[in-house]
Amino acid sequence: MAESDGQEKTEQPTEQRLRQAREKGQIPRSKELGTAAVLLSAALGLMMVGDSLGLAMARLFERNFQVDRAALFDPEAMMPALRDSLMGLMWPLFGFFAIVLVAALVGNSLLGGVNFSSQAMLPKLDRMSPMKGFKRMFGMQSLVELLKSIAKVVFIATLAIWLLWGQFDNILRLSDETLPAAMVGSVELLLNMGLLLCMALLPIVAIDVPFQIWNHTRQLKMTLQEIKDEYKNTEGKPEVKGRIRRLQQEMANRRMMGEVPTADVVVVNPTHYSVALRYDKDKPGAAPMVVAKGLDEIALKIREIAREYEVPVISSPALARAVYHSTKLDREIPDGLFVAVAQVLAYVFQLNAWRKGQGNRPVPLKEDLPIPDEYKA
Repeated sequence: MAESDGQEKTEQPTEQRLRQAREKGQIPRSKELGTAAVLLSAALGLMMVGDSLGLAMARLFERNFQVDRAALFDPEAMMPALRDSLMGLMWPLFGFFAIVLVAALVGNSLLGGVNFSSQAMLPKLDRMSPMKGFKRMFGMQSLVELLKSIAKVVFIATLAIWLLWGQFDNILRLSDETLPAAMVGSVELLLNMGLLLCMALLPIVAIDVPFQIWNHTRQLKMTLQEIKDEYKNTEGKPEVKGRIRRLQQEMANRRMMGEVPTADVVVVNPTHYSVALRYDKDKPGAAPMVVAKGLDEIALKIREIAREYEVPVISSPALARAVYHSTKLDREIPDGLFVAVAQVLAYVFQLNAWRKGQGNRPVPLKEDLPIPDEYKA
């Protein structure tokens, strides 16, 4: 829809878009970062295990070039000799490869983190299309990678020539050394130059990592219409959500109206407010509870149901407003309204007893019930 409308992708990707891309295996990766990590770790690893590896190889040469005549003609002597040779090299090589392996794992997961995507492993028909493959080969991404490779080769070659030129005298001086010293010197020279060449990849990494992050974000950018569609799909259409809220409100009102017949009294403001109160006298320490309340049309409906089920309706505007604003549905009234509500309930209980012929007619309820200022609305 966004592409057909001609909208530009100018908006940053949402969290949902980033999450979906990650599930598909589309995360920022820098090949240069992984390559630099492996090469640097290899150079440093050789420096760390170089002495032990050189000593192991010297022992290997010494053992295998000093073989007595009996061992040469013994068919069973070859396998123990091979085993001893491999065991002598195993621990230095194991340390070297362990360093390189850890660096490879860390270097390739620094940007984008560790991500396992089953969707990325699924076969896709568009990848088998020759036309799309042709477009990928000559697309902008391939052009950028080609320019990066050319620039990297030129940069590394220039640095290598500069290093060789700087070490030219030291290289010539090796010819004057004896064989063991010349070998040690040449190895040290090669390792130092290799380390410097590997470190030359760091500026390339410093350029490539921000570029990959920027390119990844650019590819996931969205149009305004895509953001709106995603919001609708995630949160629901406004009209649907409004209808759901109305249905939920209607269901809550029906449940509330079903509690009105169980109330002991309905306190009303004759025009706007109605609150239905119930008091469980058999429950020790219980306080009057609001079982229904409402404004305007709902208030009228509460009064109609109360009259239908002969629930006393008492007009007390100040108390009705105070209870409505201070007490939630199915909650006990606050302590500050106990006295006022107790007077109303006492009047209702006396009125019910008088109607049954038990006791005298109660004194009419006072209009100015004791309501604290903080509850007056």
